[in-house]
Amino acid sequence: MHVALIVLILTCFGCANFTKNIGTGELVKNYISATFSPVMPHEPLGPEHGLRFDWQITKLHLDSLVQEGAKWCFPAAVTQAIEKQNRIARELEAGLLLDAANDLLIQRKRLNELDIQMNYVTSEIRCTPPPNQSEFHQHLEIIDQLFHMLNIDNQFAHNSIEINPKYIGQLAQAVNLLRIHKNLELSITGHSDSTGDEKNNHKLAMARANQVKRYLIIFGLEPLRITTKSVGETLPLFEGDSPGVHLTNRRVSIEILSMKKSNTSLFPRGIYERE
Repeated sequence: MHVALIVLILTCFGCANFTKNIGTGELVKNYISATFSPVMPHEPLGPEHGLRFDWQITKLHLDSLVQEGAKWCFPAAVTQAIEKQNRIARELEAGLLLDAANDLLIQRKRLNELDIQMNYVTSEIRCTPPPNQSEFHQHLEIIDQLFHMLNIDNQFAHNSIEINPKYIGQLAQAVNLLRIHKNLELSITGHSDSTGDEKNNHKLAMARANQVKRYLIIFGLEPLRITTKSVGETLPLFEGDSPGVHLTNRRVSIEILSMKKSNTSLFPRGIYERE
């Protein structure tokens, strides 16, 4: 009975396709198609089926936050949460179960934090669409562009804080955008691979985050618009011990936040993302 119920839920969820259009007052960014294969009644449930079920539950959580108005109060957080949700779907389709499981943990934590922020904000005021949705759409596109520009692979060498020259170029381009869009800030998290001891990895990851901050400042970004922290080796992008996996995990992850105070007309009610 339980297996049949899970099969039914998975099949129904797999048919759902969450699409939003900015012209109708919704986000333009869509989820990718995630039509996972249904589980037949005679087939055993493997770990991939549980992860797909978790993906659907997480998607429903994100959908509910969007419907409550999170896309208007916290556009950067929602845009990046949808990016993460799409990444997990691609990992599941490719059979990268460890990677998907790790990203699901991160996604659930972020959505829980967003839930708390939404509860706090909506206790005071409502999250409503801005009057100028075309300008708001452009704002989301800038956030998406910066997110991809600042979170590329192959950023650091082993046991080093020296930045790959290609990534330095990406940082310079990002600063050019950020100097125009002064209502955006960056939160930089340093990471290390799993080689070495935990204490040194935490220090190394922090040094990487500060090194990226240093270059951003050199290129002209105000220091007050940048925060840094370290999680060491605890949140790898990929699981495994291959040189390629270690290379990808030696990185910073950067989130784009909207400033608390701004003169922009995008947020006429004064709702901003930075706590």
